[in-house]
Amino acid sequence: MLKATLEQWRMFKAVVEAGGFNQAADQVHKSQSSIHHAVQKLEHALDLTLFINEGRRVTLTEAGELMYRRACYLLEEAHKIESVASSLTSGIETNLRIAADIIFPARMLYHALNKVSQEYPLLRIELMETVLNGANTLLKEGEVDIGISPFPYPNGFSEDLCDIEFIAVAHPDHPLHELNRTLTLDDLKSYRQIVVRDSSTDRKAESGWLGADQRWTVSHARTSVDIISQGLGFAWLPLAIISDELEDGTLKPLPMEQGGVRKAMLHLCFADGDRLGPAARAFIGELRYQSMLLPSADALDTQ
Repeated sequence: MLKATLEQWRMFKAVVEAGGFNQAADQVHKSQSSIHHAVQKLEHALDLTLFINEGRRVTLTEAGELMYRRACYLLEEAHKIESVASSLTSGIETNLRIAADIIFPARMLYHALNKVSQEYPLLRIELMETVLNGANTLLKEGEVDIGISPFPYPNGFSEDLCDIEFIAVAHPDHPLHELNRTLTLDDLKSYRQIVVRDSSTDRKAESGWLGADQRWTVSHARTSVDIISQGLGFAWLPLAIISDELEDGTLKPLPMEQGGVRKAMLHLCFADGDRLGPAARAFIGELRYQSMLLPSADALDTQ
């Protein structure tokens, strides 16, 4: 038999996060006395002192800090259980929210989305393009159901989806190509590098070689392609999104001594598989299939 109820844990959590009983009463729309009574019953049932009174505010005891962390986990799991029940009741979901890192090939993503839309014609799809930590931040905040991210998702499920190959490129007329020899990383330092900004508001990350003395930072890979196509810099760009530019000669691989081709793993991430509906599962299946079709840089002549 449980000694405490979810409601008591909810009141306890509200007091902690509001900083006091009066403040918590305003946030959860209950009387101060009812919240105080719920916390007192919780302390009595557990035989623990959870708070120390400091005027109108309260602070957690050492035991209270431990109980707060466990209470947050308990309430989050209870919310997940209700969400799973809701999805089971409603059957097919009506909305699918996806965060996809911009280095994942757009054509393959669009193909997967189209296949799912054909199978579930009433499905509404929300697609958010992200960079680096952006997808995982949206997952953490509950803004999306599925993420395609360069980083594993620490609070849920992560699966290796595919390797993305990056190629060091510049316009054929860029001064680096005019050196007419194999290049080292030291050769690149004197020229402008174009990098893409992390879209996460949670924490910022930088990826790839960042040794150039001059650097332009942009918010989207397509902007980087446009800048480099005009001869204004160099960058490591995903092979899958510059195949047309490589084919028509707008971009040319830099003849690097080493490191001209780099790889980054993309991960398929979601918080809780039990909460995903049939449309989300169909999208994941198609995404896995499309990821097997990625092009490789092996056949490119980078020298």
